[in-house]
Amino acid sequence: MKGLHFVAKRTGRLPVRWYVYAWRGGPLIAKRVGGAKPGLTPDELRAALEAHDTSRRPNPQTLLSLVHQWRRSPEWNGLAASTRRTWESQLSVIEAKWGETPLSVWNDPRMKGKVVQWRNSREHTPRGADLGVVVLRELLKFGNLNARVLINVATQIPCLYRGGQRAEIVWTDDDIDRFQWQALKDDQPHLIDGVWLAALTGLRRADLVTVGEADIYDRAIVKKALKVSRRKRRTATLPRIPELDLLLEELANRPREEGVRTLLVNSRGRPWTGDGFGGSFNRIRDAAGIFHVDQESGSRKRKHLHDLRGTFATRLITAGLADIEVAEVMGWAVDDVSTIRRSYVDQSHVIVAIGERIAQGGVNRAVN
Repeated sequence: MKGLHFVAKRTGRLPVRWYVYAWRGGPLIAKRVGGAKPGLTPDELRAALEAHDTSRRPNPQTLLSLVHQWRRSPEWNGLAASTRRTWESQLSVIEAKWGETPLSVWNDPRMKGKVVQWRNSREHTPRGADLGVVVLRELLKFGNLNARVLINVATQIPCLYRGGQRAEIVWTDDDIDRFQWQALKDDQPHLIDGVWLAALTGLRRADLVTVGEADIYDRAIVKKALKVSRRKRRTATLPRIPELDLLLEELANRPREEGVRTLLVNSRGRPWTGDGFGGSFNRIRDAAGIFHVDQESGSRKRKHLHDLRGTFATRLITAGLADIEVAEVMGWAVDDVSTIRRSYVDQSHVIVAIGERIAQGGVNRAVN
């Protein structure tokens, strides 16, 4: 066991006395008289381990102790691995800022103002500031569940980041064409399959790279989502539209390693990882210069893989589904679907109708 500190004391002609400490300056765990450097019994080793554990254990009256408890809880372990990775960085920030504060102060409603001030102090990184409040809120929610805090002062705190609403952002046919051209140019044709599968199913990245033959049914794709939401895994049931049926036939004929059953495969015939597909996708998107331009401010945002869910929503709308039906499929608010309908579907239909009238000579010409 590393870290043990052995001290030999000799007094005249008396046998040497050995004192063993859990670490230099730590508690005494064993004594021996005579002989060479002693070994330790299992009980003594256990005492050393317990001493180390006690030394690392935070004051049970502080917020840091609640953080440690949360990290060892079923609630924490029930989160998706990607969520834990993202939240872990914010927990470190919370530990540095609030770790030594007594739990009792979190029962004071005035702490909400302190949390808002902390959020505002990080306004230069608004998404990080908002995420810090989210993680603190979940931590205090866990503390309330375990009767360690009485209230949750991190609830109902507005977000700083105003660019998080992306319901109006979708991939257009022109975007997909540009992505395909760039992917072929860069010898990445397998990425095109992923873009079309996302556009025709609305699956999130983690589910996109794991959806397989077993998830395909006669009229729908039924996929148990990998993402945990409110401690449950949502089952995505997605209708099979005609374009998807054609794509599934193509994907079934892609070369793949024996035993691989995912719909998407990489250039080696193996399943994609989420990070592998996402990183490759982003490089092609950036090279193709695919952006969303805000109509009011003129600001540009990169279109994400996740925004292909909006493209799927437009296809459902075009197929004749009502807004409430599309919202049910997508797991969205009806207002978000209505925004997409106004921005991309109804407007397109009007333009197409105008084009047909022009082609048929149905537009009155002004006579000078």
